[in-house]
Amino acid sequence: MLLKLTILPGDGIGPEVTEQAVLVLQTVAEGFGHQVQLQTKAIGGAALAIANDPLPVDTVQACLASSAVLLGAVGSPAFDHNPGHLRPEAGLLRIRRELGAYANLRPAVFFPALEDTSPLRAEIVRGTDIMIVRELLGGAYFGQPRSIEGTPGSRVAVNTMSYSEAEIERARRAH
Repeated sequence: MLLKLTILPGDGIGPEVTEQAVLVLQTVAEGFGHQVQLQTKAIGGAALAIANDPLPVDTVQACLASSAVLLGAVGSPAFDHNPGHLRPEAGLLRIRRELGAYANLRPAVFFPALEDTSPLRAEIVRGTDIMIVRELLGGAYFGQPRSIEGTPGSRVAVNTMSYSEAEIERARRAH
């Protein structure tokens, strides 16, 4: 089987982590007799530095043509002064929308060997085994209206969180 993967290393520690993840993927693919075709594209701050866009069109096209996408961390304080549409995180939100990535599955599992490292008391954390489903395309991420009005010291912010029945249903089915 040929696996066409687009790698989006991102920013900060993202490139280091995705580099190691690619080595693991290549080893696993080889062990199961698969071929891996990789291409690397820019997102986030790396894309801003190259194309002044946190998600260039060619990155979206490559992702849509791939079997899967491996995404590294996105974001950098170096871009904190940029307007919202020119911040690294804007690329992350746009790629979610472009790919229809509407949910994260975040397991929380108790491992006895790590009991003493938990910030929670052992009797509270012991036996934890839950799946948190996090919706990614609605609510506070993309809700409208949103605004910040007023002068410093008396500003008022509005950030709307609304979900349609369809958004809730697809997230419910994700797990």
